[in-house]
Amino acid sequence: MARLEGTSAIVTGAAQGIGATYARALAADGARVSVCDLDPPDTVVQAIQAAGGEAIGRICDVSNPEAVSALVRATEQAFGGVQVLVNNAALFGKIARKPFAEIDSDEWDRVMAVNTRGPCECVKAVLPVMRRQGYGKIINIASTSGHWGRKEATAYTTAKAGVLNLTRSIAVQLAPEGIRVNSISPNRIGSPVGQQEVPENRFVKNLAGRRGVPMDIAKAAVFLASDESEFIYAVDLPVDGGALAIRD
Repeated sequence: MARLEGTSAIVTGAAQGIGATYARALAADGARVSVCDLDPPDTVVQAIQAAGGEAIGRICDVSNPEAVSALVRATEQAFGGVQVLVNNAALFGKIARKPFAEIDSDEWDRVMAVNTRGPCECVKAVLPVMRRQGYGKIINIASTSGHWGRKEATAYTTAKAGVLNLTRSIAVQLAPEGIRVNSISPNRIGSPVGQQEVPENRFVKNLAGRRGVPMDIAKAAVFLASDESEFIYAVDLPVDGGALAIRD
């Protein structure tokens, strides 16, 4: 029996890249998946359906509470509930990579709106459904960038640090209601956020001796979404090839 059979999941930022891999991996293990992104998610939905899975797609800005509420309603209507939420949507790009002195207030607010407030909006929207069910699993995608300082990307590192403590805080608050909350910290997995290709010169320093690939993270997401992780609460799981251990 597939580990996630009988469950439904929302994956944000899943039209491409790592998010698309999360969605396909969850579906391959039996979950019915609601694929959400600012870009049309049709390709991912069709790939899941072609493989025999169930999926729907929706365009959604996770920083918009009304859009997020509509996403949750559509998912519940299609699948009868929402057992798993994977908060993957993120904004990186040129704005998020700017050094502290170069980013203006509007740019800073946009990075925070998507990367930190976005997961919060998604949790708030899905919470009534999970409370009615009496359980749920929430997986926030953080980053090793949230664990250390960088010479640039100040807004991104700050936002991801916020995701780490958001995870701990809501985990403490929701555990008594049967809702488990954890996070995953990748390190330079596949292509940079918002890019299709992996740069030839993208340097990775870790214990594994190779770049991570999206399926490395997807396997961890499936594990945290399954009952195999039923005793794991408020944990940040670094899936980084050991990069955090050797940071210098």
